[in-house]
Amino acid sequence: MGGYEILTGNDAVTRGAIAAGLTFFAGYPITPATEIAERCSELLPKCGGTYMQMEDELASAAAVIGASFAGGKAMTATSGPGFSLMQENIGYAMIAEVPCVIVDVMRQGPCQGVATVPAQGDLMQARWGTHGDYPVIALAPASVSECFYETVRAFNLSERFRTPVFLLSDATLAHMSEKVRIPDESELEITHRKKPEGEPGDYMPYNLKDEELAPMAAFGDGCRWYVSGIVHDETGFPVTASPDAVDRQVHHLEEKISAGTGELERYEEYRCEGADYIVLSVGLVSRCARAAVDTLRNEGVKIGLFRPVTLWPFPGEALRRVCRGAAGLLAAEMNDGQLYYTARAFIDGECPVYAVGQNNGAVMTAETIAEKIREAL
Repeated sequence: MGGYEILTGNDAVTRGAIAAGLTFFAGYPITPATEIAERCSELLPKCGGTYMQMEDELASAAAVIGASFAGGKAMTATSGPGFSLMQENIGYAMIAEVPCVIVDVMRQGPCQGVATVPAQGDLMQARWGTHGDYPVIALAPASVSECFYETVRAFNLSERFRTPVFLLSDATLAHMSEKVRIPDESELEITHRKKPEGEPGDYMPYNLKDEELAPMAAFGDGCRWYVSGIVHDETGFPVTASPDAVDRQVHHLEEKISAGTGELERYEEYRCEGADYIVLSVGLVSRCARAAVDTLRNEGVKIGLFRPVTLWPFPGEALRRVCRGAAGLLAAEMNDGQLYYTARAFIDGECPVYAVGQNNGAVMTAETIAEKIREAL
């Protein structure tokens, strides 16, 4: 039976992963994500899973990819510097269409930055971290409870779309404690990997002709297939000499995600009805922005909050709808404008867009957000 527990954000991520069917975790210690590895090392062996301590983050991502090829549900967890080191293997997982979950507990950067304080500087790294063009699914929880449930959703989406999925937390959300309802396993909808049917010799590991994804065989199950990080055809073998084939492969990656936009999008609208101004915020900062909205509403400012829970693909159409007729959109974030520039691209003149940022390692409070909004207005 389900019940309530007091958990930290990192604990909730671990519990959510196990509830979703996690069987393999590989990682390297890094503040402020280390507790996820610690909890996995404790809990996974008790439920038949495997924990592996790796020598670095690049190897961690490689081990997770290998475990997924072997049929496991696999995850790693890191912070900004480690996320950077994983990018080459993330690109490999994208083109090879390998389901896995990568948790990035964001901290102040650049480079080593400040390991113990929160930031939101990895929003664009999640979208554009590795080279080339590829689709991305990134989820941004704002509470410890959402850390649990969005981790479950991350695994479901990774299996559904055969792709890596990112979960973006931060140093404060990772370490804060809140009451979380842990559901009974019968209450959760868990997506299981689609296995191939028919003769092993007829198996094609990729389907590039339509939106239906090919089932994914596990290594050792009898199906023979070729895997590489090179542009390939349905068999997995390279097709680099054909521009048409390259075009088909690259656009397949994008189209499989764009076809599921309705399934992927998740966002919150708070007091947006009839609002003159809209605050755009994600993750931990959105909680403070919500309180700032209430404060400004009490002062007579008609203002609301739009919070993407699915950060990528970005819910641009929904944001454009909310901003239609508004006097301004204000992007509140703990960085130097990553949501701000994203919003400008999607709003495209629908209304003015203002940056309400802070990038000093301190939590952006409701009072700070309200004051910055007053200054912007």
